[in-house]
Formats: sequence, C-alpha cells, structure tokens
Amino acid sequence: QVKLVESGGGDVQPGGSLRLSCVASGFTFASYLMRWYRQAPGKEREMVAAISFDGEHTSYKDSVKDRFNITRNNALNTVYLQMNDLKVEDTAVYYCHWPNLNYWGQGIQVTVSS
Repeated sequence: QVKLVESGGGDVQPGGSLRLSCVASGFTFASYLMRWYRQAPGKEREMVAAISFDGEHTSYKDSVKDRFNITRNNALNTVYLQMNDLKVEDTAVYYCHWPNLNYWGQGIQVTVSS
C-alpha cells in the first residue's frame, strides 16, 4: 500500500535550518509530482513547495521562496525540504503529499522559537 513517512522535524531557533525527508513506497515515485504542505494551529493547510517528477521544475509559496528548497532523489524514493533562515511563523505540522491519489504522510512538527 502507499506510505509516505516524514522525518527531520524538531525544534529550532529563529534563523536556524532543518531538512525534512519523506520516504515514499507503494507507487512509482519517480513518475509523479510531489508536494510539501504545512498546517499551523488554527489555520488551514497550505502548500509550501512542489517538485516535478524529474526534479526539473519546482514551485514555492511566496513567503518561503528564498529560504526553502525542495529536491528529490528518485533512486531513494525520497523528497526533501531544506528549510533555511526559519522564522517563528514557519511553525507548523509539515506534510508530504502525493497529489495523484491524494495520499498524505502522517505529518511532522516543526517548531521555531527562541
């Protein structure tokens, strides 16, 4: 069955960095676009970044565009989200998403605070 397993979250101070990973299984990962979303307390889930099946094309939410970088390694069935210069407002649960059949990972907490 399809599984998306995130890792790499945690607590970090403003200005710090984290790298999230999402390992996918149960489908032909290399054939599909993948996305990262996040949901802060009391707010709607929002798309943070997306990457094409081959990694050639990426897109970002405006507020993270110059700080986050989405990449993938199709040999490892893994999509990454490198997050730099983290801000308090980046605090959220981050989710890996396979949009083709609308599968979600379990989510991982990222907390940015001093």
